[in-house]
Amino acid sequence: MNRFHVVPHQASAFEEVWRNRKSTLDEMPGFQSFHLLRGPENETEGYVLYASHTIWESRAYFEDWTRSQNFRDAHKGAGANKALYLSHPQFEGFEAVEGA
Repeated sequence: MNRFHVVPHQASAFEEVWRNRKSTLDEMPGFQSFHLLRGPENETEGYVLYASHTIWESRAYFEDWTRSQNFRDAHKGAGANKALYLSHPQFEGFEAVEGA
């Protein structure tokens, strides 16, 4: 999961970047699902919280993706959207310990 602190008046533009991106996640072994999640607006600190959330069959598959050409291609233009964020995305990794 990557958490993004997005400038409030840029929230629509941020969502459009994600809607219009060329994703190749479904080509990667072990990929299960992706969601872009919109959280609350923090009016005190001036951002809207978003998270890009992917689920992988295993940590190894996720790590393989981070070393792949698909990953490099997906992130090559990220710097062009700096004006949308207050800071760099914050990665948080979790492993399931229980689930249905």
